[in-house]
Amino acid sequence: MEEETEKEYLNQLCEEVRSLIHDYHIEESREKICEAMKDYPDAAEPHNLFGILMEKQGCHISAMKHFRAAWSLDPTFLPARKNIDNYGGFSRPGEAAYTMDDCRTDEKKERCKIEYDENGVGHVVKRKQNDKSGFFGF
Repeated sequence: MEEETEKEYLNQLCEEVRSLIHDYHIEESREKICEAMKDYPDAAEPHNLFGILMEKQGCHISAMKHFRAAWSLDPTFLPARKNIDNYGGFSRPGEAAYTMDDCRTDEKKERCKIEYDENGVGHVVKRKQNDKSGFFGF
């Protein structure tokens, strides 16, 4: 029972901090995150949130340390892994992952497929909306 309320609180904290960061209430979000780190030292969520906050402030190295700490505390916490991939690459980062809802992959579908012509030459074509075939058209 206590674990459920802890998860509920941490999910609520994630949404609250998302709103605070979006509204540029940096100091208030920092205070809430630090308090959560103190109250829940084994939770991944506060470290992930602090990483997002650090990244928004331009402290990339500190942000990556907190994302890694979050992932180490809970390897099943996908937002930390997504943020490591997102901010650790060379391409322009996408949106930050605050909660598990930000990591949904079921909407991700390949938008292209390969079709072969009569000579066996493959051509990349866009999928139609209702095309459910797998990768490479199989």
